[in-house]
Amino acid sequence: MYQSFIGLEVHIHLLTKTKVFCGCRSAFGDEPNTNVCPVCMGYPGVLPSLNIEAMRMGGMVARALNCRIPPRTWFERKQYFYPDMPKNYQISQFASPLGQEGFFNLEGRGINKRVRIKECHLEEDAGKMIHTGTVSLLDYNRAGVSLLEIVTEPDMETGEEAELFIQQFRRMVRYLGVCDGNMEEGSLRADANVSINLPGKGLGRKVEIKNLNSSRFVRLALNYEIVRQGERLDQGKAVIQETRLWNENRDQTEPMRTKENAQDYRYFPEPDLPVFEPDESFLASVDEALVELPIPRMRRFETDFGLSPEQADLICEEKAQADYFEAALAEAVRRGMESRDAAGRICNWLLTDIKHILGREGLSPRDLSSFTLGPQRLAALVALSAQGEVSLKNAREAVEVVLTEDKDPETIIRERGWARIADPEKIARTVDSVYAAETAVFGEVRSAHTEGNIKRANTLTAYLVGKVLAATGGRADPGIVRSQVEALIAKTA
Repeated sequence: MYQSFIGLEVHIHLLTKTKVFCGCRSAFGDEPNTNVCPVCMGYPGVLPSLNIEAMRMGGMVARALNCRIPPRTWFERKQYFYPDMPKNYQISQFASPLGQEGFFNLEGRGINKRVRIKECHLEEDAGKMIHTGTVSLLDYNRAGVSLLEIVTEPDMETGEEAELFIQQFRRMVRYLGVCDGNMEEGSLRADANVSINLPGKGLGRKVEIKNLNSSRFVRLALNYEIVRQGERLDQGKAVIQETRLWNENRDQTEPMRTKENAQDYRYFPEPDLPVFEPDESFLASVDEALVELPIPRMRRFETDFGLSPEQADLICEEKAQADYFEAALAEAVRRGMESRDAAGRICNWLLTDIKHILGREGLSPRDLSSFTLGPQRLAALVALSAQGEVSLKNAREAVEVVLTEDKDPETIIRERGWARIADPEKIARTVDSVYAAETAVFGEVRSAHTEGNIKRANTLTAYLVGKVLAATGGRADPGIVRSQVEALIAKTA
């Protein structure tokens, strides 16, 4: 039985408008080689200029990961042949990264573990190679894009823990607004380092798995690699320190190259960029931009509003959705609802009806910030439904009208005549008309009571109540309807 040690290197593209050391546009999906200039193309004599917004966003991630921001941080040249980076070195951080000595608490799926963060360092990304047949094409649009690398200590032990780290970290940076987290586009990707050894013997010989572009692949690759390394040791073979790739078609890792050491990169200070010393103004701007992070927000929703852990997790999946939920809840409470009752009803609407509408319209929870059915409108429907002013059926119909006509729910309900009927005299007239049409059924209910067949009597009574509700378009108060139907049954017995 071996002990495993897993550390991650997570790379995120920061959502800066321009690249990290030049003024070129930073955007995914543009025509190849249109967002380039002499600086990011590595022309002789050009000078880099630091994007302060990239530093600020990097500082936000460092703070969110409980890292220390040092009083002085600087950049170095990392010497390496990159086919997709023309100057053949990368401007990065090594000796004094932007964020140092932090931690991230993993919670969920039976996992409760603190993962130490070694560092967060800012650097420039390389370009993109496109292989087609025997030809390789180079797109330099990505070269020089702001890239933040987060390095953990080897504190995780299973692929499941690493998968959860990626998922919760992705949610965190999306909350912060510093990265869109689209792994399929490469704006968040991970390298995983794994070693195994006998318990108590410390770290084994490390293998790195490069360029994992989904949290699922992180889990599969690491669990495969742990088994592979164990089989080698069982056979008396040494584990080779190397870099491997995950072959998703064969569900296995495969050798890529021998693993480099830090000294192979020959780091030395970048001569064209001064040392960065974060002042009070910079640190204040970082702290002011921070938001409540997903896990604390989930716990607050559970404690304050009575949501289940599963509900809180789903609501907090996207910041826009959690914001929508809280805005709707505040409005419902203002309308006189008790907070926990309102929270449960709003949660159900979000996770069922609204989720269905978003999917139908090709939208996602991130689009709730500009959704036609705003949180105040949803709160109005929830309150009216809870207070018996409109049936759930008509409330759902009102939602569809809101989306097409962009009107407030109260206006729609008034114009369509969907308000709940609570006048006993109006309801009695409908009950009488149903009695005239369903006299035989009323007789069957009486017979069922006489025979002691209570189940059949209740079924037929529910049928009659449904007939009355259908005749009023679902608007009649169900309680009043039932009491009047039962009274008529007893009266005619």
